[in-house]
Amino acid sequence: MENTAEFQWESAAHTDVGLARARNEDAWLATPGLWVVADGMGGHALGDFASHSIVEALSTLSLPGDLDQAIDDTRAAILGVNQLLMDEARQARVRVIGSTVVALLARGHQCACLWAGDSRLYLLRANHLQQLTRDHSHVEQLRARGLITAEEAKHHPAHNAITRAVGAAATLDLETLTLDVRDGDMFLLCSDGLYNDVDDTDIASVLASGDCRHAADELVRLALAHGGQDNVTVVVIRASEADGGSESPSSSDTTG
Repeated sequence: MENTAEFQWESAAHTDVGLARARNEDAWLATPGLWVVADGMGGHALGDFASHSIVEALSTLSLPGDLDQAIDDTRAAILGVNQLLMDEARQARVRVIGSTVVALLARGHQCACLWAGDSRLYLLRANHLQQLTRDHSHVEQLRARGLITAEEAKHHPAHNAITRAVGAAATLDLETLTLDVRDGDMFLLCSDGLYNDVDDTDIASVLASGDCRHAADELVRLALAHGGQDNVTVVVIRASEADGGSESPSSSDTTG
């Protein structure tokens, strides 16, 4: 468990290759004040190299206490990987080597998220689940225009087609959001292998336990039970007031 000024943060992670894939192209990171999920682009060469390159670059950061500077440093590291992947694709003579990324930073009473692609950040607060990120995907564009429903988006032929990713273009626009943290907040970072097979009601029910280890393991179990057609990776994070205002089970950063 790490102290970040007014809050203590605990987390747990779990990843699984799923029931249909031969290789796990997901990668994750859980370090004090920084959590990441990256999903190598399925169907493209070296997706696992792409996702692990992101995690490796972010794992070496020595992030400052100032949130704005931490955001800038994280963005710079991801942009560095973007160039690396473009160079690798050119040398390997393949069209693209890419990966989604979603990263959560915590400093003091605030947190920030940076993302590209369709890996997501959710927040469970006061038993209400909210998707904080907006998918960079073709089906999200259709859904936002009211042309398809959220349920139709899951089964749309282009549901895996993303419009933004690390390594996909020379210019990478990382979307960013910041928000104030409240006691008992539960955050979930995940690849699409989770939410394509597990609905929001079940996700909210599992997170409501407040136990990061249990939630991470149970979410992956549900994804596998519901088909497990993709790699699935989750990182579950809980914030509690450092003065002990919120009791919670202890949890550690591990993978299953």
